[in-house]
Amino acid sequence: MDIIKNIFHQILIISLLITTFSTSIHAADIDDRWIVRLRGIHISPDDSSGDISVNGGVVSNSGVGVDEDTVPELDITYMITRNIGVELILARSNHTVTARGMPVAGLGDVINTHVLPPTLTLQYHFNPEGTIRPYAGIGVNYTTFHNEKVRGPLDIAGSNIRLDSSWGLAAQLGFDYMLDNNWFINADIKYIKIDTTAKFNDTALGNVEVDVDIDPIVVGLGFGRRF
Repeated sequence: MDIIKNIFHQILIISLLITTFSTSIHAADIDDRWIVRLRGIHISPDDSSGDISVNGGVVSNSGVGVDEDTVPELDITYMITRNIGVELILARSNHTVTARGMPVAGLGDVINTHVLPPTLTLQYHFNPEGTIRPYAGIGVNYTTFHNEKVRGPLDIAGSNIRLDSSWGLAAQLGFDYMLDNNWFINADIKYIKIDTTAKFNDTALGNVEVDVDIDPIVVGLGFGRRF
């Protein structure tokens, strides 16, 4: 239920932002305001973490890392003017978190989680009438984690894991290569700031906590259509 509430909350915020932009900016006459893209994306975390804390004590030279994933991504853009658009980026990925550092390396995989990171960007389209249409965007990301599970030796009866949700900035660069008046091929790269704290309870080592910066670079390739 919390995930559903978070999604509805994000949709409400996005709807209000689009309405505000649409009413506050005098838009030029545009035939095709809506752009829909479907991409395959590769998510490569530029991850780092603090030292792991076990029952309140810090384990020096320890940490965790986050693995990569490749998933589909759906993007919906509303063009406010010929050059300015608002894009909603939707995807869902799955990641495994692994213990790193000599003191804890033997633990191996310690978390598996699904990630839902809706992202809203304000874009500028540099050549909206050309065959090649580059754009740049900056915006905000909200990431929520769900189906979190403790893995490896830490996992015993009654153990559980919680990952805090994250707000962060997002930036993107991309271009559309028009095949005709409506259909196009798209390439896109994004950087998303995602930070969380993982809190383990009642594991084989007791209560464990670690701060993690995930900060993925997301590279996508796909196609789209204007409506």
